[in-house]
Amino acid sequence: MSFPDTVQIVEVSPRDGLQNETKLLATDIKVELIKQLATTGLKTIEATSFVSQKWIPQLADASEVFDAIKNIPNINFPVLVPNEAGMGQALHAGAKSIAVFTAASNTFCQKNTNCTLDESLKRITKIMDLAKKNKITVRGYISCTLGCPYEGEIPFTKTAEIAKELFEMGCYQISLGDTIGVGTPFRAKKLIDAVVKQIPITHIAAHFHDTYGQALANIYAVLEQGVRVFDASVSGLGGCPYAKGASGNVATEDVIYMLNGMGISTGIDLEKIVAVSNFIANALGRSPTSKVALAMLAN
Repeated sequence: MSFPDTVQIVEVSPRDGLQNETKLLATDIKVELIKQLATTGLKTIEATSFVSQKWIPQLADASEVFDAIKNIPNINFPVLVPNEAGMGQALHAGAKSIAVFTAASNTFCQKNTNCTLDESLKRITKIMDLAKKNKITVRGYISCTLGCPYEGEIPFTKTAEIAKELFEMGCYQISLGDTIGVGTPFRAKKLIDAVVKQIPITHIAAHFHDTYGQALANIYAVLEQGVRVFDASVSGLGGCPYAKGASGNVATEDVIYMLNGMGISTGIDLEKIVAVSNFIANALGRSPTSKVALAMLAN
């Protein structure tokens, strides 16, 4: 068993964390969230998504948010783009890094993006062409890799094939998402076993939701296999509007606490992250949901 000295955290709360919140937040709150996150030691913060406000009203102010934070130095601010129109908006806003997404489940893909899996990959191909022309780096997401709310378990080989396609298109990193949080450590390892047969482990990230309380155990499991990049969201914010019952992402503060206890550095200040968790939870009218934040705030 071997663990690394360092691990990278990709903070997704401003986009994936907020997209499913019913309380619409003012633009200045979102900007303040990102600015606070930028002081914690995080190096990659997914800022927003250039998606139709009809589908995700919480992110209707993507251009305003991105314009307010894009010049913060030394931080990568990827933005999610669903199609060529979104890519056009991202380019106009001055984005230097984007993320694209598809799913291991064809049914989920249709629910989430109103197109089939094959059609989603064709959309991504067009986005990648624009990205290459404009020297934009691209990260790829695959949803429902450990289970789908409509199709149940998805063969790991299918996810591996999609990961290979995205990698060969030019995605520098593929984030494997347990969108509904049904994964367990053994199955998470099986997923990584399948995907590393198609792309190098150094280009794989893990994105665990915590619906059944398995996210930290899953992170530990795939750490053993060599995964070194993990998506997380302060206060465990998140969920998916097209996956009923899916709870939030694994909380950033919980991940950092565990890694600190293992002697693994993230470069992130835990106390500052907890303060940000408290800030955004208060803005949403509730207390932080993570146990680490609740314990530290109580002391």
